[in-house]
Amino acid sequence: MGVSVKVPAKAGADRRGRVRPFFVPGDSDLSVRDLNELLQPLVEDLGYEFVGLEYNSNPKHSVLRIYIDHEAGVGIEDCEIVSRETAALLDVKDPIRSHYNLEVSSPGLDRPLFTAAHYAEFIGHPVQIALYAPLNGRRKFSGPILGADEHSVRIEQDGSEVTLEIENVNKAKLVPDYENILAGRKTN
Repeated sequence: MGVSVKVPAKAGADRRGRVRPFFVPGDSDLSVRDLNELLQPLVEDLGYEFVGLEYNSNPKHSVLRIYIDHEAGVGIEDCEIVSRETAALLDVKDPIRSHYNLEVSSPGLDRPLFTAAHYAEFIGHPVQIALYAPLNGRRKFSGPILGADEHSVRIEQDGSEVTLEIENVNKAKLVPDYENILAGRKTN
């Protein structure tokens, strides 16, 4: 798991406590794309890679989680810097109208994947993917990434190639090879 810092803030919540692919629950005019466009330039101006963000809403505990990376790694101080600057920007712009917690985290070993470029960067690595809408009656897929283009990712699932539309991906993350990591061996 990565390093993270939690800061109380404000945010919206939907009744089911789920993230929607395009809109922030409780804030009908605000899309996740809008949040990305607001926060990515700030994070990059601070010298970090903006990996992506997740908004998990829940009436009692909503969370806006921002993932950052840096070629030298990410420590607690880095998360604090980005958290402080992000909180200030969010206070001024006030894009999310209800209560939430802000977390800034490194991507960790089980790195989340948000974009087509992320999938392309990790071709050959095992991944777990959960879909919004089922494909052939199935929502959860896992296996090595075979390829990606701007609209889809191809993985091997149970010996067969499966193509998944990136717009239909609810959550995707790398699956670390802990056995090799603990043994000190290099993974894919």
